[in-house]
Amino acid sequence: MADHHVAQSPTVRELQAGMYLREGLYSLVNPQIGTNRNGGQYLKCLLRDASGEVAGRKWKLDDFDLDDCTSTGFVRLDGEIVEFNGLPQVNIHDIEPAQVTESELTHLLPHTRFDIDMMYKSVTGLLDSLEHPSMRALSRRYTEDDVLMKAFRRSPAAMVMHHAWIGGLLEHTWQLMRMADAVLGTYVDESGQPRLNRDLVMMGLFLHDLAKTTELSWHKGFEYTADGNLVGHIARASIWLEDCARDLDPPMPVDDLAVLHNILLSHHGEPEYGALRPPMTPEAVLVAQLDNTDARVAMSLAAVDPEGSGRSVEGGMFTERAAGTGTRMYRRELLSD
Repeated sequence: MADHHVAQSPTVRELQAGMYLREGLYSLVNPQIGTNRNGGQYLKCLLRDASGEVAGRKWKLDDFDLDDCTSTGFVRLDGEIVEFNGLPQVNIHDIEPAQVTESELTHLLPHTRFDIDMMYKSVTGLLDSLEHPSMRALSRRYTEDDVLMKAFRRSPAAMVMHHAWIGGLLEHTWQLMRMADAVLGTYVDESGQPRLNRDLVMMGLFLHDLAKTTELSWHKGFEYTADGNLVGHIARASIWLEDCARDLDPPMPVDDLAVLHNILLSHHGEPEYGALRPPMTPEAVLVAQLDNTDARVAMSLAAVDPEGSGRSVEGGMFTERAAGTGTRMYRRELLSD
């Protein structure tokens, strides 16, 4: 093989069919043992760094130990880049777990493009604008927890779907609270009075995914924690709310607390998507719809972003099928002339 086809640890975005990969360093995502038509086993996984992700396959598993390979969350590997369904795929020859430095970690995990301090200040500013004294007291129960807020500022919002990057949870929350602040003024009665309770909507959006700080781990790549698998962020958020609302001064009205619980338990909208209750107030409906909107728009934007993880097929006009949308995205400059 010619030397110019050999690459020493390129980024995912630089991978091209025909390239031979030597000592590539990547985050290992969702590794599984698959079975082919002949009953043979193989490794299937995703390889990720800050530039994107690519499918990986290891077809021969002689002396391969999945537990050892996944022990650190990161791997070094040799392999060949092939094309499969119009996209690069890494056919792995050798793979082993890797210990990474702090500087390497910044290249391996995607990161928000927005300033974290700016977003956090905006979120806390919106919380300070809550009107009911018990709501403001409740918000302080969370924001005065330094450990929780440190995790809130760094946590991804998901493993592989929307806002799956360091700072993604904060970014998602910031976007949603600003969206709600703009939308709430649309829903007024004939005298111009609001028909939706702003405090409940804004607090619901702040809390709806906050328990992803314990559902997800980002220290060895992105993975679910034991609490994430056994309890999940929806139920955990409701448990936290019950604890934080206890002995508030002034106390929160019982019915309002129940409504806030419903917002948290129903924000995924449908049971098939993980909702534990249906949205049963207009505020809960709005939270669920805004959450779904922001997630889907974020995934479609990531798909068409030339600097994001989306890849073009069919001559570059369309992306591969974009996660969460069920279709490919049209990647062109629209109304550019």
